[in-house]
Amino acid sequence: MQRLQTRAQFQAVLGGTTVSKTAHFALHCCAVAVSDADGKPTAFPSCGLWLGAMVPKRWAKRAVTRNTVKRQIYSLGAEFAPLLKEKAHLIRLRRDFDRKIFVSATSDALKAAVRQELLDLFGQIVGPLPLKAGPGPVGPAP
Repeated sequence: MQRLQTRAQFQAVLGGTTVSKTAHFALHCCAVAVSDADGKPTAFPSCGLWLGAMVPKRWAKRAVTRNTVKRQIYSLGAEFAPLLKEKAHLIRLRRDFDRKIFVSATSDALKAAVRQELLDLFGQIVGPLPLKAGPGPVGPAP
């Protein structure tokens, strides 16, 4: 999985389709091509899965909050990467989290709320994240 880095990449994905929305987030998606029909190079140097996070100051005033949201986006993006199509995906924060409810700039409650909403966002396009198979029961076999 590669991260969106340039303005042209972000604009290309925003020009694509909005594939899912939640109360605070929107997921945009577009196909990735190394060159267009005329043979000119595009914003993407290689094909594959691309992920970007857009957390504007307008909706998250404090840098620590913006960084916390971005960390959650990239963390869940890595977990869902095997299930996502090889396209460019951009998750955009489109509303603020109520500062009356989430008083702290970063808290466990805010992280949990962001994570749950991102799970819902990804779940709308690929379904729920499969449970990881842990080790079996400890002890002798029956």
